[in-house]
Formats: sequence, structure tokens, C-alpha cells
Amino acid sequence: MSHSQWEKKKYKKAAQGGKTSKIFGKLVRVITLEAKKSGGNREAPGLKAAIQKARDVDMPNDNIERAIKKATEPGEQFERFTYEAYGPGGVALIIEALTTNRNKAAQEIRFILSEHGSALGAIGSTTWSFTKNDHIWTPNMTVPITEEDATKLEALVDELEENDEVQEVFTNAE
Repeated sequence: MSHSQWEKKKYKKAAQGGKTSKIFGKLVRVITLEAKKSGGNREAPGLKAAIQKARDVDMPNDNIERAIKKATEPGEQFERFTYEAYGPGGVALIIEALTTNRNKAAQEIRFILSEHGSALGAIGSTTWSFTKNDHIWTPNMTVPITEEDATKLEALVDELEENDEVQEVFTNAE
């Protein structure tokens, strides 16, 4: 393997490793929350599903065990929050977050939105256009957007999902 081939492979692996650690971090938060809710009972549906998601992405068992142990010890508590916003082209956004610090998460989300010309909305400003079933927000109606707005929306959603506290981003874009 030539030097330049090795360099390309090295950078590709590093980028993939960064994505994997983001996914693991988000899953650890979910496992911790579900373990806290169930008191560490691995047969509880929420915890069982979170563990299965972690196994589906090949998370090491040590990471899963640490997350469960952390949840059963006194200390930080994760909470779920829903933030609402409007994005490019008037698209409604619902941002699901899992955090130990609501103010910090809101500030980071607000900053990302402002970088992309968007802002947080008031409670109920976008949820009316969605229906929630099993933690999934499904749009009741969709909004057509231009190619330019679609590109801007994709960049916004990507940056939001890079944030550790953000678990899911739902839109009603067509």
C-alpha cells in the first residue's frame, strides 16, 4: 500500500470513528435514561429496546454495562425535551433532545438554528402539524420546498444531529 493510499484510509477510518463515537454517546444517554426509569430492570421494554439498538450498531458490552450502572447510582439525571423551530422555506422542525442540562442544550440548539437563519419557536408552534406515535413524529401535512431550501435544511439537520444532546430531528418537508 502506498503512502497516499494509507493516508486516505487513515483519514476515512478517523472520520468513521468520530461518527461511531457520536452514535455511541447518544445511545449511552438513552440507555442511562431507560435504566433509570426501570431501576436497572433489563426486562423493561424501554431498556431492552435501547440495549438492542446499541447491540445493532456493535456497541461494546462494557459501554452498555457502564451506562446501566451509571443510571442506578445517584447523580446526574437525563431528561427528554422537545424543541420546536421553523427552518428554511417555512419547514416545521421538532428537535428531540436528551440532556442533563436543559439550559445548555437549549443554548446550543438556539445557536445552531441562528447560524442557519432559524430560531426556536414557542411551545406548540410546530407540534400541531405532527402526530406522535412511539417517540416518532409524523407530519400531518408536508411543505414543498425549493432545491436551495432543501440544501439549507439538510445542512441544518446535519449540524443539529452532530450535537450530543440532540437525539432526533423531524421535519415536515416534502
